[in-house]
Amino acid sequence: MARDQRIRDLIQHAYDNAPAVRARFDEHSLQPSDIQSEADLANVPILPKDSIIALQQADPPFGGMLGVPLSKVRHIFMSPGPIYEPDAGEEEDASSVTQSALSQAGFEPGDVVINALSYHLVPAGMLLDGALAGMGCTVVPTGPGNTELQIKIMQDLNVTAYVGTPSFLISLLKKAEEMGLNTKSDLKLTKALVSAEPLFPEQRSLLVDTYGLTICNAYATAELGVLAINLDGSRPMKLMADPIIQVVDPETGQHVGPGEAGEVVVTNYSKAYPLIRLGTGDMAIYMNENPDANQQEMAAIMLVGRSGEASKVRGMFVHPNQLRFAVAAVTGQSGGASAVQGIVSRPNDKDHFLVKIALNDSTAETGSLVEPLHAAIQQACRVRANEIEFVSSDDLNAADSAMVDARDWG
Repeated sequence: MARDQRIRDLIQHAYDNAPAVRARFDEHSLQPSDIQSEADLANVPILPKDSIIALQQADPPFGGMLGVPLSKVRHIFMSPGPIYEPDAGEEEDASSVTQSALSQAGFEPGDVVINALSYHLVPAGMLLDGALAGMGCTVVPTGPGNTELQIKIMQDLNVTAYVGTPSFLISLLKKAEEMGLNTKSDLKLTKALVSAEPLFPEQRSLLVDTYGLTICNAYATAELGVLAINLDGSRPMKLMADPIIQVVDPETGQHVGPGEAGEVVVTNYSKAYPLIRLGTGDMAIYMNENPDANQQEMAAIMLVGRSGEASKVRGMFVHPNQLRFAVAAVTGQSGGASAVQGIVSRPNDKDHFLVKIALNDSTAETGSLVEPLHAAIQQACRVRANEIEFVSSDDLNAADSAMVDARDWG
């Protein structure tokens, strides 16, 4: 199949041309011929972002991961770390995926779009710029900041769409109101693709219900572009067709099942900067069956947080946000919880999972909550809580870790 052939071509090219990839394969006794399909990628160890930083520090500037001559590199971007990211003009894949996201968000030829993503050092602004222009939109490369000027631009140019962070979009709209404008009648803005920071439910509600915008929330990373989108405000985000996106156990590298938390691991097709099984550090849950290799875009994930916040309980990763979702579903009708904490201990060589909950209403009757909480935690985390303990908010302050591994491994 075409996808597997692209993988084989990528692996062989990276092995032949990127010394760090060759060293990584050799260290684990892997040959390019061992990777014949997407399923075989599970044999390649995950590459944490921190490893890229270490590689680049040891062998600047690209840590032996550049797969083409330096003369082929057109841009060099930089992510926090710092991590230098070469661009050799291979935008076709990323631009196609980005255009698909924009089209699903309602962007169309003729739209005049403010691009409030940064064009400096990071690739986001340029990626969106190229994708928008390629689909027939007119781009105004404003970048972030200068709110009053951007409001004038929106009026003068009849701007119809926006790409950028949700918080800056809200700042623009509120500034327009401060300037005496009616955002619905005095501006032509109707749609937005937001990314680069979380879109909280109250923000989406404000943008949709108050300002009347169509909102697409995009999950993206600097190195890989747009990975998933959400259009309706629910938690699941639909995966894009490319690049290769997997949700795996961070320790074994194997696919997790539906409902299980795992790390988002991505493989691109770049010959210039081949990122093979890059660990994003983001934890997610498949909301349906693992996707067939040719139908990745049929799958959806729910992001739950960062991998460093998760702990393994009886072989299953549990993230604090999973606990919070489960507890909120049960306690919401009775005032909710101010804090939740999971503690994993190991008496008698068996994992013991204690969940501590501080209710907002300390006088609430807790007896009727225990059984529903056990069921909700089992469903959300795929693991059973041995014990649920209700505590005061003073016992669980903001400084406490939401998942505590208290096991003594000797």
